[in-house]
Amino acid sequence: MLIKKCALKLGYCLSLVCIGSIAGPSLSCFAQKQPIEFSPVAYVNPYMGNISHLLVPTYPTVHLPNSLLRVYPERSDFTSDKIHGLPVVVTSHRGSSAFNLSPVQGNAKIEQPVMDYSYDDEKVTPFSYHVYLDEDDISVEFGVSHQSAIYGFNFKGAAARSLLFNSRNGHLQWDGNSLSGSQEIGNNTKVYIYAEPNVKPMAIQGLKRGQLFPANTVKGEDACLLLSFNKNQSDIKVRYGISFISEEQAKANLRREIKNFDLKSVIGRGKEIWNDVLGKIKVEGGTKNEKHIFYTSLYRAFERPVNISEDGKYFSAFDGKIHNDNGQPFFTDDWIWDSYRAHHPLNVLIDPEKESYVLNSFVRMAEQMSAYWLPTFPEINGDSRRMNSNHGVASILDAYEKGIRGFDLEKAYKAAKGALTEKTLAPWSAKPKGKLEEFFTKNGYIPALRPEERETIPEVHSFEKRQPVAVTLGTSYDLWCLSKLAKILGYEDDYALFSKQAFSYRNLFNEKTKFFHPKDSSGKFIEPFDYVFSGGLGAREYYGENNAWIYRWDVQHNINDLIQLMGGSRQFVGYLDEMFNASLGTAKFAFYSQLPDHTGNVGQYSMANEPSLHIPYLYNFAGQPWKTQKRIRTLINQWFRNDLMGVPGDEDGGGLSSFVVFSQLGFYPVTPGNPTYTIGTPFFEKATIKLKSGKEFVIVAKGTSDTNKYIQSAKINGVELTRPWLDHKQIMNGGKLEFVMGPKANKNWGIRSNHQ
Repeated sequence: MLIKKCALKLGYCLSLVCIGSIAGPSLSCFAQKQPIEFSPVAYVNPYMGNISHLLVPTYPTVHLPNSLLRVYPERSDFTSDKIHGLPVVVTSHRGSSAFNLSPVQGNAKIEQPVMDYSYDDEKVTPFSYHVYLDEDDISVEFGVSHQSAIYGFNFKGAAARSLLFNSRNGHLQWDGNSLSGSQEIGNNTKVYIYAEPNVKPMAIQGLKRGQLFPANTVKGEDACLLLSFNKNQSDIKVRYGISFISEEQAKANLRREIKNFDLKSVIGRGKEIWNDVLGKIKVEGGTKNEKHIFYTSLYRAFERPVNISEDGKYFSAFDGKIHNDNGQPFFTDDWIWDSYRAHHPLNVLIDPEKESYVLNSFVRMAEQMSAYWLPTFPEINGDSRRMNSNHGVASILDAYEKGIRGFDLEKAYKAAKGALTEKTLAPWSAKPKGKLEEFFTKNGYIPALRPEERETIPEVHSFEKRQPVAVTLGTSYDLWCLSKLAKILGYEDDYALFSKQAFSYRNLFNEKTKFFHPKDSSGKFIEPFDYVFSGGLGAREYYGENNAWIYRWDVQHNINDLIQLMGGSRQFVGYLDEMFNASLGTAKFAFYSQLPDHTGNVGQYSMANEPSLHIPYLYNFAGQPWKTQKRIRTLINQWFRNDLMGVPGDEDGGGLSSFVVFSQLGFYPVTPGNPTYTIGTPFFEKATIKLKSGKEFVIVAKGTSDTNKYIQSAKINGVELTRPWLDHKQIMNGGKLEFVMGPKANKNWGIRSNHQ
């Protein structure tokens, strides 16, 4: 018999025999002789990282992979003793729930539109939620499908029981058998609900300003309907559908997915779906904690973007219209600045069909918006144009170079070119280009303001500033990607222009200090200058969220040239070592008060923010891959752990997690747009990637461990591999990559550095 133990407050369910001890409550187990079915979802710990080091934590999200309906318990902080009602649907990554549901028992006074509960015995899995509302004596179960879900409530005793539904800004109505309604979520976008209880309520009331009144329809801010049931009805279930199109479509979504009130079957089907998706990669060996970290990270990579097609249609906030999807689902909620580096490449590797749909959605967004530009931060309610640069072009190029053809490259190129040549380069802005872009075109860099200068460019965000070094470097990379696309499409003039502009990063390189250093409009470096602290809050006056030590390496597309700028491989490695050992320069509280995104520090290196992800792999380019192997093991072990504080910074819906997935497999895409991977160090004795074609790519590293982290030799399909690179085609053709691992570095393996 399979022994199932469920951790309580830290309580994800583990359907594993002998799972061992993990961070949090101790789990006992019993040995079983018979083999058990591989269940990767049992290794997922949704609570990993739920207490943040400084900024935003992860959330224990319940959803099916890349699906429209997502929920997580709402509380001020994980350590809070209270949850704020029960969630119905989260419409954006890290957002709060649209609608809310509050079960009520006994003579509890109903004054607020959403009730706060003391709770215990909470258990979250990717596909289910359980919580006991201890002061109210109500047990809650939840199961989720793609566009619908079901709640089950068990009320103790014989007191009156009710369900309070809330729309924060919209309407709700009861038609005698079902509840329906909508809520505004911004930019003329609504989310709709259709819900059915399994038993008919005895009375329906509205709630306004703490007063109940007879009503079947309510509207406006905090529109609430209270459904009251017979006090002898101890078990009540509510199934509901969600839509961004209409209430009728929400009903259709529910009827298509959840045909009855069998909560257990919904939960069981959710578990099957997650096992199927997470089973795209099977890892063996390694420690149990390493498996928890791996599969939790893989689960996080499937939170978004989300598929919002409903029966072949979707509502687009990019033009406010309902469209047919023509057989290609529409995806949104994707923060591209975070996701282009590792998240999109991971999709290309293990879910290429989905990635083609996502990129096709980017093109559709450009067609639907008033300006034909690729999005930067596409969300359910439109493109919020956050962060700097226009990195959607990198995901377009990366997918195409790796064989994905499910989108119109000509249209994608036009949209990417428009974003880079017609839109302002100022961060967090959707305005057309102006004087800043004219200066960049003429001089090859974004000029910085001196401390005494006032901002005069209207496109510049008052808080986010110009971020001139970050934008110059990021745009250089984007232009390299654009030049490659121009070459593919035969636009030779564009190719020549953008290839030249891709070297713009050189214009800010300080030969004396070997840092990228902001210049003013006259071409002079800003001085005096501190590469740790200059730039104000988040270093935004010159960089972006991270300081100069991180942007020193932000030339993903031409690392060999960066090595030469720094004086050659030996000096390059020396500067990398220096970064990992440099002092913060002040007390931690002072450092983080100015650079709150620059957490997860190892010296001046920040493991907590996406611009840092490729940096530990750069030793490979300078002939010392053993240092990459050592550093990757150290970073993962230090900063990604199977516990409540196990994520070093904002996870960003797959941004950091995809780095972990790649790194634990043993390779990483340093340059999206270049169809190669840089080898690190494998964490598992065997990892099997199941490819879309039906083939498998197997990575074998017998004896790998924290001690045996160094590659002694390698073979791919029986042929000796002497360079620390892997081609995408080698993976997609299937086969075997074999490593011999050891406790001491083989400093001669992989020293060939002629990658680019």
